[in-house]
Amino acid sequence: MLPLPMTADMLPTLMAGFGLGFSLILAIGAQNAFVLRQGIRGQHVLPIVLTCAFSDALLITAGVAGFGTLTAAVPWFETAMRLGGVLFLTWYGLRALRAAWTGGAALRTEGQGVQTALLPAVLTCLAFTWLNPHVYLDTVVLLGAISAQYTPAWIFGLGAVMASFVFFFTLGYGARLLAPVFARPRAWQVLDALIGVVMLALALKLALM
Repeated sequence: MLPLPMTADMLPTLMAGFGLGFSLILAIGAQNAFVLRQGIRGQHVLPIVLTCAFSDALLITAGVAGFGTLTAAVPWFETAMRLGGVLFLTWYGLRALRAAWTGGAALRTEGQGVQTALLPAVLTCLAFTWLNPHVYLDTVVLLGAISAQYTPAWIFGLGAVMASFVFFFTLGYGARLLAPVFARPRAWQVLDALIGVVMLALALKLALM
């Protein structure tokens, strides 16, 4: 059955998916640092951001679609995964707050003048995405589990997919503007602190559902 057209009352569900998806992607990691570096260098930006966004879209769709089928067959699984999501978000938030407290991170863009071929750049991007175990926890498990709390779940998933496209295009093409800012460790500390607060707030909200 094809999804029903989106109506105005589905906007909160769409925005919930967008907000959570955006918060999860914001977490600093190898993939985001790679996209930032490519953006600052101005090398293969469009293929890189499309690779990241479409990879996320596939994983999010798998999580939302598969989770609904699984919870229908195993009713207790939704509750178990919701509690797992609370624990994961709490851990994620505390880790981000710890990173904000300890500091020390900064964007390094050595070798900005070195040209990288398209295929190696895309393959590196794919490795950062698909070989990272956290991406499956974020997209397939966590977003899949939380989407089951919303009706229809596909609207929540659509919001998360939109967040991925908005984030990676903004990151890739806005990187040159951000370069002077994220060359300073303090900027990463502020961002990590914001991520930590958002994650802990989401964990609390999910626990109270």
